[in-house]
Amino acid sequence: MVRLRLIGQMEAWTLTSESILPTGRKTRALLAVLALSAPRPVLRGKLAEMLWSRRPEEQARASLRQEIHRLLDALDPVGNQILSINRDHLALRPGTVWVDVEEVLRASPNKPAALSLLDGDLLEDLDGVDPSFDGWLTGERERVRDRARLLAEALLREKSDPETVIPAAQQLLAIDRTHEGAWRALMRAYAGRGERGMAIQAFERCRTVLAEQLDAQPSEETLRLLAEIRMVGPAARAAAAAATPATAPAAVPLPRIESRSAHRAEPRSEVRSEMRADGRVERNIDPRQEPRAAAPRGGARVGVLPLQLVGTTEAEAHLSTGLADEITSALARFRWMFLVSSSSLARYATQTRDELAIRRAFNIDFLLDGTIQRVGDRLRVALRLLDLRAGNQVVWSRRFDREIHDLLTMQDEIAAEVVAQIDPEILLIESQRVASRPPQDSSAYDLVLRAIPLISRMDKPLFLEAGHLLQSAIAQEPDYAAAHAWYAYWHIFLVGQRWTDTPNETMAEAGLLAERAITLDPQDAKALTIAGHVRAFMHRRLREALALHERALMLNPNLAMAWNLSGVTYAYIGDLTEADRRVQRYKQLSPFDPHAFFFDTARIIVALLKRNHDLAAEIGREVSQMNPSFSAACKPYLAALGHLGQKQEADTVRARLLSIEPEFSIEAFIASSPFERVEDRDHFVMGLRLAGVPEVSQVPT
Repeated sequence: MVRLRLIGQMEAWTLTSESILPTGRKTRALLAVLALSAPRPVLRGKLAEMLWSRRPEEQARASLRQEIHRLLDALDPVGNQILSINRDHLALRPGTVWVDVEEVLRASPNKPAALSLLDGDLLEDLDGVDPSFDGWLTGERERVRDRARLLAEALLREKSDPETVIPAAQQLLAIDRTHEGAWRALMRAYAGRGERGMAIQAFERCRTVLAEQLDAQPSEETLRLLAEIRMVGPAARAAAAAATPATAPAAVPLPRIESRSAHRAEPRSEVRSEMRADGRVERNIDPRQEPRAAAPRGGARVGVLPLQLVGTTEAEAHLSTGLADEITSALARFRWMFLVSSSSLARYATQTRDELAIRRAFNIDFLLDGTIQRVGDRLRVALRLLDLRAGNQVVWSRRFDREIHDLLTMQDEIAAEVVAQIDPEILLIESQRVASRPPQDSSAYDLVLRAIPLISRMDKPLFLEAGHLLQSAIAQEPDYAAAHAWYAYWHIFLVGQRWTDTPNETMAEAGLLAERAITLDPQDAKALTIAGHVRAFMHRRLREALALHERALMLNPNLAMAWNLSGVTYAYIGDLTEADRRVQRYKQLSPFDPHAFFFDTARIIVALLKRNHDLAAEIGREVSQMNPSFSAACKPYLAALGHLGQKQEADTVRARLLSIEPEFSIEAFIASSPFERVEDRDHFVMGLRLAGVPEVSQVPT
């Protein structure tokens, strides 16, 4: 199945979160027309006229044929599975594509959550494709808005309590900013809660919107309501005066945001609402009008709901909130995330578990939800991560089965594995989301997110582009620790792949970047472990590297990267037992890490040095399939094949390695070897010799 987002800027994703959005605007427009017409087929003649209305018919049809080929290329390998193409018609095959607009149109009073998807204009990046297409698009926008407006109006009519009227009115205003009935409902609800200042602010926003969008004034009914609110009494008038735009709003309670960042404000229960430092105001603020809660450089906002209990006893009842709190605390150790405390979310932990209300109240991007079920003497914990900005799409799920004997240990173990796995998953989704937007006016945070997936591709042009992005991020924000850390990480691959003509200068630069990162933020565990690997791999300062890795693990014991890279350092030192323990801990925490091609190379090295050549070759094959362009994994894999006498396979791997690093030789390996024990280095070298690696470079100087 393919997921299409047509509301806002167009997006197209496979179920493996790979973007397959066509690059050309006409190609995207063609796909959008098919999606909005589904399941009905669309005549080729109609498509040609809609997208090339200014061209003769034959020329337009020829252009359509070209765009169909481009669309199939963009959707490869799923194109033939989702597209039905014949001589006269084009259509999307039923059941093969999820479209956000369809979800909005299928929403009902009983299932209104899909209305939250309508957070922008339909296909807002496709205006101006063609006059005929623009006319069609205007009609489609009106159709979707009208349907959503009718449903939102019906939902608002059902509400009477101010606590439910306010979000319902805000939802209707998100669809139609000029809806005076919704503005009046919002004003009445605020006044009903005794918040007349907020009611008057709602009127002022209503007046501004009507003037800007319709060149109109509020109706008599709205003006009478304002007069009634203002005439309640002197105290109310004073409150209203204090809340007008000329003065600052009063302090209001905020949901607590848990974070261990030294440079951010510590969690607090109350701040002035205009600061917006820690999270969305839990009440009194229209989330469509007030600024989004954000740290200066952004970051994913995550919440963990208390888990639902199924068939449990009183002895396990505490696990609902206990496990949620444990996961929240563990996630808060990741510097780039912002956590809403699970206690703030507890009031939503009902059977309905309204994700829409949670997103509106706390502006959460990702929500972790799940169940705890007792089955005999075992507990089954099922968890899922929802992307609330993508229609509550499940982006990660995991089930844990545990014996009931030590519930506290069980909480610790599950929390550790959960956070280690969803950290890279969320990072990948955030990177893909940023990459799908136009690059103009990207923040330093956006630039880093754009760079990260390009690093792991191990494609030289894309890799070099990642370096430029990280350089730009640092130039934009010189005190951004994460940008320096990722740029140092980039330099590790630049040297490892031999993509630099000045390796000594590159290694020195990596050291400076790593030092700068931990100076800027000494509490950033990821920056510390990257700095540790720079010292070990590039500068051979192994004991200093271990100290940095240990510091990283003290700050975040669930950082899989730190377990892995510290294991590599122990392998360099020659403590293979400890190296193996740490690398196995990494794999336990993050068995499907997006950067496994890099991290699993440590497993090949440890197996090789422990003389387990069969295992080293087996892991080498797995890693090579993940990323055949990563040269560092080829070397221990090739050495293992040499010791095994697997000549044919060794010839293939050696040819691939030399295509990446033409100058690689025994001499070059010894010169750059980080291994402290001579016997480890010699065993590695012997395997390379047996695999046919030349003693000296075969590239003419």
